[in-house]
Amino acid sequence: MLILQKHLRLDFLNFLEFKITDVIDIFLVAALLYYVYKLVKGTVAINIFIGIVIVWALWKLTELLQMKMISSMVGGFMSIGLIALVIVFQQEIRKFLLMIGSTNFATKRGFIRHFKFLRQEALPSETDVEAIIAACKNMGMSKTGALIVIERTNSLDFVKATGDKMSIEVNQPILESIFFKNSPLHDGAAIIQDNYITATRVILPVSNERNIPLRFGLRHRAAVGITEKTDAICLVVSEETGLISYIKNGEFVLYKSLEELTEKIKKDLA
Repeated sequence: MLILQKHLRLDFLNFLEFKITDVIDIFLVAALLYYVYKLVKGTVAINIFIGIVIVWALWKLTELLQMKMISSMVGGFMSIGLIALVIVFQQEIRKFLLMIGSTNFATKRGFIRHFKFLRQEALPSETDVEAIIAACKNMGMSKTGALIVIERTNSLDFVKATGDKMSIEVNQPILESIFFKNSPLHDGAAIIQDNYITATRVILPVSNERNIPLRFGLRHRAAVGITEKTDAICLVVSEETGLISYIKNGEFVLYKSLEELTEKIKKDLA
């Protein structure tokens, strides 16, 4: 009896024994789950993601409790459902792989930005959002079409190459002059990184989504397309109506006032 108790105690201590590889394993899983949650946050896929986490936790719990029948059933569901998950999360997987491929660890700021969830406060955005909104407001009043893309984590170098490279600090007059109807730069999109306009006349990938209302033209479809493939956010000023559209994760974000829109953008850039 004493030998059995001693054996059980040693097994329990072995279970609690942590190695450095276990710490690294936990950290990597936490980072992976965070990035996946970040990609699907604010989309309809977030409910699917939460459901998958719950099913996975149930599977591991039944394995730990040695409930073989229910464990085999849930395990079979997880393995067979992998193909379905790839189809459901096609856009999110593409954005995740693009985010990994475009990660820039060369600078300290870029490194910290990708691990900012470890900090209590997010890095403040340096982008002059007020100037961008003011320019969009004036362009909307004059019904001047505009497409502004604000880069976040994913690099937009693959689309910047299609336009003219710039390095101009963001301000209201500059943005309005770029999209002025007689300006040679008004066609295409303008890319903003941090607080600088880094490219103009950029050609963006157009979305094939059929649910986009027909009243929206190529500017809106291009904004949906780039936000489907990356985590960038877009502002579109309609040339027909003068209305300002805010697009994120391939979806139109509703807002009640320009002040609310400004706060939404600041929050998304933080």
